[in-house]
Parts: sequence; C-alpha cells; structure tokens
Amino acid sequence: MVQRYSGPAARAGVMTVFAAGLSACALGPDFKTPEPPAAATDRYTPAPLAARTTSAPASSAAGAAQQFSMGQDIPAQWWAVFRSPALDQLIRNALAQNPSMAAAEATLRQAQENYAAQAGNLVWPAVNGQLGVSRQKASTGNGGAAGVFNLYNASVNVSYTPDVFGATRRTLEAARATVDYQRFQVEATYLALSANVVTTAIQEASLRAQIQATREVLDALNKQLGVIEKQFEFGAIPRTTVLSQRNQVAQVAATLPPLEKALAHSRHQLSVLAGKLPSEAGMPEFALDTLTLPETLPVSLPSALVRQRPDIRASEELLHQASALIGVATAAQYPQFTLSGSYGASSPTFGNLFEANSAVWSLAAGLTAPIFNGGALSAQRRAAEAAYDAAAAQYRATLLTAFQNVADSLRALDTDAQALKAQAEAEALAAESLALATEQYKLGAISYLALLDAQRSYQQAHINLVQAQAARYADTAALFQALGGGWWNRADGVPAAAPVSAAPSISKSP
Repeated sequence: MVQRYSGPAARAGVMTVFAAGLSACALGPDFKTPEPPAAATDRYTPAPLAARTTSAPASSAAGAAQQFSMGQDIPAQWWAVFRSPALDQLIRNALAQNPSMAAAEATLRQAQENYAAQAGNLVWPAVNGQLGVSRQKASTGNGGAAGVFNLYNASVNVSYTPDVFGATRRTLEAARATVDYQRFQVEATYLALSANVVTTAIQEASLRAQIQATREVLDALNKQLGVIEKQFEFGAIPRTTVLSQRNQVAQVAATLPPLEKALAHSRHQLSVLAGKLPSEAGMPEFALDTLTLPETLPVSLPSALVRQRPDIRASEELLHQASALIGVATAAQYPQFTLSGSYGASSPTFGNLFEANSAVWSLAAGLTAPIFNGGALSAQRRAAEAAYDAAAAQYRATLLTAFQNVADSLRALDTDAQALKAQAEAEALAAESLALATEQYKLGAISYLALLDAQRSYQQAHINLVQAQAARYADTAALFQALGGGWWNRADGVPAAAPVSAAPSISKSP
C-alpha cells in the first residue's frame, strides 16, 4: 500500500478506480424468474373437470351445485364466502393475536433491518471520527537525551471499497432475496392461520351435528326401550328382546364421549389459534346451518398459480438468493480495491491542536488480489452452484406439490358433491324404512331384530350425511388455501406488504 500521496495524477487515479466501481457489471448469473411449467395450460387434472358439480336433494343442507369459474380472481378475505360474521371476526382476531403470526412479522422486520445494516456497511463509505492523546518517549539517537512529550490528535477517517466486480451488489441482492423470502413466509403464515381457523370451525360444526344426530337416535332408542320394557312386564315379549334393546342403547351412548372429546379439542384449538387460553370465554360456537356453501368457486389459471402461492414465491426467493451467492463467490476470485483517507490535526499541546500548522492528512489506495489459495475460491464457487441446483430442485418440488394440492381439492369437491347426493338419498331411504319398520313392529308384522337393523341403518346413514355435508365445506376451504388465498388483493396495511426501508433497492430481472 502506498500512503500520503497527492497531486493531480494521484487524485485522477483515485477517481478512476471509484468510477470503475460504480459502472462495472456484477459477476455471476442475473436471476430470472422461472417460467410456469409448460404443461400448465388450462387445467390441473389429466381429464377436464365438469363446469359444475352435481347437486343433492333440495332438502339436504350444503346440497347446492358448485360452479368452477376458471380465471376468476380470489378475494383477499376469501373466508367471507361462507357468510358467517362469527367466523370472519374470529379470523380477524386470530390474525391480530396469534403468536405465530406475530413471530413471522417480527422475523420479517429483523430481515429488513439486517438488509439495511448490510446496505449501510457495504454501499456507503465508512466515516469515523477519532480523538486521542498519548504520552511518548522518543530517542534523539547518537547518544542524545531522550525526549518525553504528549501528543494530541483529532481526525476524520474515510474508507471505501469500490464494487468493481459486483461483490457488494450480489451480497445485497442475496440479502434482499432473504427479505422477500421472509415476506412470503408471513403471507404463508397468514394463509395457513386463516385456513386452519376455517377448517377447525367446520370440524366443530360437523361434530356438533354428529352429536345432535346421535342424541336424537339415542332418544328414539330410549323411547323404544320404554315401550319394550312395558311389553315385557305384561309378558308379551321375551327378556332377550329387552336385553337387545338395552345393548343397542348402550352402544349408541358409547359413541357420544369420543365425539364430545373431539368437540372439546376443536374448541381448544380454536382458542389457541385465536391467541387465547382454552379457559378464556367469549369464543363463538359454530354449526353447519350457520355456514353458507358458496355456489361459485373462483379457480385461478394454472399459469397464474406460480405467482399466487406464497410457498412457491418463498421458494423462488431462496433460488434468487442462491443465484446471487454464485456472484459473490465469483467476485471473490477477482481483485478487491480499497480507498481511504483521513484529515485531522496533531500537536504536542492541546491548545495548538486546531491551529493551521497542526493539520495532517493522508490518502491511500490498495489492491488485494488472490494469487494462491489451494483452490479454495474455486471450490466455494462450485459449492454455490451446487446450492443453486439444490434450491432449483426444491423450487420444482414446491411447485409440483402446489399443483397437486389444487388438483386434489378440485377432485375432492367433485366427489364430495356426488357423495353428499348419495348419502342424502341413503338417509332418506333409511328414514323411510325405519318409519315403516316401526309401524310394522307395532302391528307384529316383523320381528324386533328387523326393527333393530332399521334403526342401525338410519343411525349410520344420518351421521354419514352430516359428515358428507362437512366435507364439502372443508374441501371448499382447502381449495381457496391451495390457490393462495388472495393475499395479492389485500391493501389494508398488513405488515407483510410493507416495503423495505432505509436501504437502496436492488433491481430484479423479470
């Protein structure tokens, strides 16, 4: 390093190096957003789906046909399609109070501040002030007396590393990709939380309906047991008939505790999702008849899915980060320039420190170039390229999973409608058979065993119907989640949409 040089030629050399640092191209690959899969045209499944699902009998809840509207955009508050004010308020409370959401937002802020710190350290010159005093002893040489004196100094030091080969730009590009990754992680948390609240509320509603259906069956069996016991008292029927009925009542009653346990767990889960203790009051209760099944379902085009799913976008940012780190590793194989300068004053007395004849200054320029490192820098670049290949494979895996989620949800909705139609017809036939069997038994036309079979058939058919109704609600919510949840339409100041501040932006190739 050469120090304390001046003159027009020296200053021109410094400015030349500085200008080169500003205008040079960054080494390494320029990131490009991956193209959508070539096979993603206008459908998600091998065989095209019907434009609408089948419908169940009009008397069946959640039995309306659902129409798939291909290319229609998804609303930001997608859960509003169920038309439940209680559900809407619960989700809003969960988004505001859930600790997982708060943690994701805090991690985003951390990434933004880390980016700003890196930008401050790497982009701008470092300027530091220094004020010091020292006591020194110096020899005059040739046997002369040594002098002891104080030395006061004050200076401002400036240092800068021109980004000649793009190491700084690539480092900031990787840091910005980390910020964007965390932003999409916030969106993914937002989507998962809202979807979990919806599906748990639907599960609670389903369990309530199953418990109610089971209690209705149990009530009917107990009434029938009362009739049978009176018949037994008069000697009209054998004791085995009474025991069989009591056994049937006990079996149905035994199914209630597991359902009530599952309902309690759902209630506890809803409380935790809302950021509350399970013991806290004020949680709404959900029933299937308080939810509306949407009859029109927006379905994004497959080519748009890659820009909507937050997990795909997050995986893309990891790929972007890996691409930028290849540039960092490449730039490390080239020389690094440094510029520094200082201006200040030095004096043996503090009173004379700021006089004109006490001024001192220096300019310095340096170059550090790798000559031999045992192949370490080349190995680091190959490692960065391997990391990029791994990120690309992970991106494709995320992409495939996303398309599978949508395909599964679409097929599920189609088969759910068919299942509900079949279950509604089965429940209606079972109810009719039970009513007929009950009348025939009262007239002595059939045995008690035949009546028991009719009761069992109706009980199971009724519960199956409730489960089929709940499945349509749950798979409708799953479709909205699989399609990304409409976060791109949200403009309510959610932290996930906040831009990175206090740092220069890094352009990203489309």
